[in-house]
Amino acid sequence: MGKVPSFVIAKLLRFLTRLRGGGSAFPGLVLMKFRPQVLRETLGSLRLGTVFVSGSNGKSTTTTMIAALLRAHGVAVFSNRAGGNLPQGLASAVVGDAGLGGRVSADIAVLEVDEAYAGMIADALAPDWVVLTNIQVDQLNRFGEPENVYRMLRDLAARATTGVLVNAGDPNLVALGAEIAARGSRVEFVDLSPDALASARHGVVAAPLHSEAPESLKGSAVAVLSTTSGARATVQVGGEDIALDLPAPGLHYAVDATLAVGCASLVGARDLDSQIVARSMGQSVPVFGRGETISFKGAEIALTMMKNLPSLQANLDAMTEAPELVWVAVDEGTPDPSWIYDVELGVVDHVDVLTGTKAWQWALFLEYRGIPCGRVIEDTSQALAAVRRLALEKGVAVTAIVNYEQMMLIRRLAGYKELEGVR
Repeated sequence: MGKVPSFVIAKLLRFLTRLRGGGSAFPGLVLMKFRPQVLRETLGSLRLGTVFVSGSNGKSTTTTMIAALLRAHGVAVFSNRAGGNLPQGLASAVVGDAGLGGRVSADIAVLEVDEAYAGMIADALAPDWVVLTNIQVDQLNRFGEPENVYRMLRDLAARATTGVLVNAGDPNLVALGAEIAARGSRVEFVDLSPDALASARHGVVAAPLHSEAPESLKGSAVAVLSTTSGARATVQVGGEDIALDLPAPGLHYAVDATLAVGCASLVGARDLDSQIVARSMGQSVPVFGRGETISFKGAEIALTMMKNLPSLQANLDAMTEAPELVWVAVDEGTPDPSWIYDVELGVVDHVDVLTGTKAWQWALFLEYRGIPCGRVIEDTSQALAAVRRLALEKGVAVTAIVNYEQMMLIRRLAGYKELEGVR
């Protein structure tokens, strides 16, 4: 099928699927059936190339930050801002941005890619740069041992045509970077000061790969996270300290910001303007569901993700005060939640409402830990109404600890039809 008819059909499908609320990868899936090489056709010859962002956690936030910093420096950026990081999700992002002729107006593509599908995506679109956030214990049903993720990311990094940027605060990525550099690839890195690393109880929550990793990578870091506290961080780049406001508190967000600053300095804004960097970061908002606060009929609901053990632990470590109203919602999107027994709940001293098909497993865990638990309401819409009433009665915000699927459902029930926060 010709380019124009295939894009017309895909755009019509996109319009229809968005009427029901939320995004959909279906238009991209259909477009790829018509034009299997659509990613290469639309993004393969951009002036500044393509950046892939991957890793266990932090992909969405880092991608969003890189895109924002480049745009603030006058670079036109294409990105999968809705977080669709599989091939069909990337194609759906193209459907949204391209014209009917299939042209994307951008200087560079900054793409979040799923680590398991990174090789397939690289087959369709070769990355100029690969940015790696971390290697952490992830979903056992998908990845098994973290060594598998190491191999996936190593193979992706080896396919970068220009260079690789890694987070040297994660010893696994130091090992990966050293291995790739030994093969002749260009490897750049960002680093963390000891003070920054010590700011979170569990540090960067790196996976225990037990590899013989070097203590450091050769050369100098392109950016260094000097300090971080709450939702503030200081990043040193080019010999200059830049004070940044983060979209949410936590060492993990500060690391994402450092990677973003380092990447922007390498790929499209080599002469970074510190004032522009600070202003851009200060204007950033959390990626949907990652530290985002949504409103529902007068109640404020702060969404805290628990994609896996490290993501939940990092978010709990960032809490400095016990939340007054806690809602935990988890369903079959987390097939094996047994990892919650390794979580340190920190300041969370009670849970008011449990929701989802895994609610009773959480109830058992809380009983085991001696944490008081209120009601179990398996239906999410009923639970949303209940926590809203509690929030309005108490005059406080809701801290919602949610897995990805429940986060998407809660946002949709609250009237958030777009993944960028538009209602």
